[in-house]
Amino acid sequence: MERRDNKQLARRLGRSGIDPAKSLKVFDFTFNPKIHEPTVKQIAGCGFIEEHNNIFLGGPSGVGKSHLAQAIGIESCLSGVDVLYRNTGELLKWIHAGRAYGNHERRLIQIVNAPLLILDDFGLQPLTDHNQIDLFELISRRYERSPMIITSNRDFAEWPMIFDNPLMGSAAMDRLVHRAVKLVIEGESYRMNNFLKLNEDLTKGGKRVTTK
Repeated sequence: MERRDNKQLARRLGRSGIDPAKSLKVFDFTFNPKIHEPTVKQIAGCGFIEEHNNIFLGGPSGVGKSHLAQAIGIESCLSGVDVLYRNTGELLKWIHAGRAYGNHERRLIQIVNAPLLILDDFGLQPLTDHNQIDLFELISRRYERSPMIITSNRDFAEWPMIFDNPLMGSAAMDRLVHRAVKLVIEGESYRMNNFLKLNEDLTKGGKRVTTK
């Protein structure tokens, strides 16, 4: 039974698109003390899935939004929930490509029916008219049925501007925010910190070599 459960978990993670290394155990909460660890761990308990609540992770680039989103996704997989983690722009391009192949509606339904959908980098790329329609359909069809986790480095007030049609943007946001939890992460960038630390170590290493 344990082997079977492990295989099911491996398949679930494999289908999800989540990086298995992005777990909650390895997330460094000490780097950005402003991240409220108890709140994150409460969300990772996955109660929001049964309640059909959306989770918004906002903040500047590099503060750990994508890592946390995937970590919560991993916890969801562990609890037996199928998860789909995708970059928002790439996912919408894939759905739109179905128009050329005659399976656009099937692709859209596939995403709509995902028990937990994680959209990364929401609003980062400009969207075509077709992309905007697909995104609106995705949000509308999942409304009060299945939860989403959305990461974005855009201010929440800017989200409606993703849509050229202000009425569509307002309607989409109205559905998204209903029963949603917003967590804004502030602080320094992990990636920039690692870059600076690596170069500092290399510089120190070079100095040590020079003094020998």
